[in-house]
Amino acid sequence: MDKRKCLLLGDYTHPRFHPLQGVDQQIGEILNDLLTVQCSENKKLMLGEHLAGYDLCIAYNELWNETVSPQQTAGLLSYVSGGGGLIVLHTGISLAKRYELAGLIGARFTTHPPYAPLNFKVHEHDITEGIEDFKLDEEPYRFEFDPFTEKTVLLEYEVDGETYPAAWCHRYGQGRVVFLMPGHHEPTFRHPAVRKLILGAATWAARIPR
Repeated sequence: MDKRKCLLLGDYTHPRFHPLQGVDQQIGEILNDLLTVQCSENKKLMLGEHLAGYDLCIAYNELWNETVSPQQTAGLLSYVSGGGGLIVLHTGISLAKRYELAGLIGARFTTHPPYAPLNFKVHEHDITEGIEDFKLDEEPYRFEFDPFTEKTVLLEYEVDGETYPAAWCHRYGQGRVVFLMPGHHEPTFRHPAVRKLILGAATWAARIPR
């Protein structure tokens, strides 16, 4: 049987903060046993006719200064609601500048304090199976949650005694969506807990039997 296919979207040419270079190789290695990973910065691949050939889409897009087109937005929405798997990784939350995609992802980014050592608390779920609480230097993203999405929080981090969500998952139509905050740069993807998290998220979102 052919291996399932994953599309990883990000930016090679003009990334402001989060280049796909290096990250693409790490994700390819992490998912190697499960999926064939194709990497691209072409946002037109979000159109429905292109996405249809993939079991999983991973969004690492950097769109802080622009938004995707209505056609690309519709493509992503119909892909997931029709049964596709979506992992939104770190900077991929910038897609939520479009309110339709904020509903799909379940939140939008508001701000982040400086990059810092964070303690992550892991919640039980199929995605997090076998992952213990861990420490990692990361950007502590903050979010405004969409009140209409029923989310299951997978990961939280603590700063100054306050706890914030760092990963969650939910179903959207017939599809599945996971957001993972860790992913600022390539070293993050070398952390064993992050590697397990991405593997678990891909398995769950693309409905791959364990």
